[in-house]
Amino acid sequence: MSNNKTTAETAGQPHSTILIIGGGAAGIAAAIAARRSAKASGEPCSITLLERNARPGTKIRISGGGKCNVTHRGTPAELLEQGFLRRNEARFLRHAFYSFSNSDLLALLGSRGVETEERPDGKVFPLSGDAATVARAFEELLRESRVEQHYSSRVRRVERKGELFVVTTADKAFTADCLILATGGVSWSRIGTSGDGLAIARALGHTITKPSAALAPLFTLNAPPASLSGLALRSITLVATAGGRSVERRGDLLFTHRGFSGPAALSLSRDVAELMGESGNCALFADLFAEQSSAELEAELLKQGRKSGAQMVRKFLQSCPIAPPNGSFGTAPHGTIPTALVPFIMLHAGLENDVTWSKLVREKRHSLLSVLKRFPLGSVREVPLDQGEISAGGVSLGEVNPKTMSSRVVPHLFLCGELLDYAGEIGGFNLQAAFSTGWIAGVNAAKAG
Repeated sequence: MSNNKTTAETAGQPHSTILIIGGGAAGIAAAIAARRSAKASGEPCSITLLERNARPGTKIRISGGGKCNVTHRGTPAELLEQGFLRRNEARFLRHAFYSFSNSDLLALLGSRGVETEERPDGKVFPLSGDAATVARAFEELLRESRVEQHYSSRVRRVERKGELFVVTTADKAFTADCLILATGGVSWSRIGTSGDGLAIARALGHTITKPSAALAPLFTLNAPPASLSGLALRSITLVATAGGRSVERRGDLLFTHRGFSGPAALSLSRDVAELMGESGNCALFADLFAEQSSAELEAELLKQGRKSGAQMVRKFLQSCPIAPPNGSFGTAPHGTIPTALVPFIMLHAGLENDVTWSKLVREKRHSLLSVLKRFPLGSVREVPLDQGEISAGGVSLGEVNPKTMSSRVVPHLFLCGELLDYAGEIGGFNLQAAFSTGWIAGVNAAKAG
């Protein structure tokens, strides 16, 4: 620290070249990267990390159901295309993903003995199946990086005084030349991601896009029938409609006692939350035959009727493939329509329980066709922000330099991770984004400090 940055007001307070607020994935990556960058340049650099929880990596430890889906396979371009469906967000993250890729992340973990495995769906997990092995590896890396760590230290206030940042906790004040905000969003408030960083960024002059739920369950006005709770529909298309708009996502859907979860619901939740905000309501439907058009599905039903006129429609549905591939209606890579769902298909289509194909008049066939392509799931009551794996919204991307993660508003301020206004798909994309943005924030803070 140069003496001309010291004022009488801040003299005697613990000072660091770089101070990081937040000890999650982004903050940890920033600390490690800052040390490596400073070491490579030969410049002296003191690094302090403040975390409100009792230890670092709390969210890492519970991610992926405690198994930690650390990243996703593929090139940086593939990760951006698959994981970030909004072009402006993918464009913003591009430099970060190429600067610190999934391969770089896995090599870093591998250097501490953490082996990983790719699953058929592209998700990458530690071979141990235990998120704690990932968290412990990062704890070792933090110690080796000579980072001064303060835990159970919630930041109350951040001020810019001259060329210094003054960061105040409940019992201490710190000063720093550079500040990295890596506090996360507003999901999972029980583990500390309750929006502290957004309030700090706003106080420093940044624009905040209102946070909303992402990767969250969908709660409906009327809960699904108890007999369907726990039921999974494989590879269907979940459709949400409101105010003349429609959004959809392909994937597995899980019925719960309050609504819906599973990859399709979690992935669509951000769009549903936006529709709810715009229209105040949102209706959900499931397309059980996503790869067949209505005309193609009707042709299959007619074929079945000609072949097995005496068969009850109910019996056919119980053995009918769900979401069969286009052109391969008879194959069942995703299983069959769950038996428990069949009575509700019959009910919504207005069909008698014992109706046979030969007795199925044209009007009723069209009614069945409509239900199979648009099975009603009810109206959304809530997309619970606090139950989302991540949150959307945050610091406006236009106010952050994507090549450095430096603020365009405040000199020597860096912002990274879920604090920023992006949200990825389920599958390890968001953790990778936190590590990548944190890494380049740390590298560039070390250069600036």
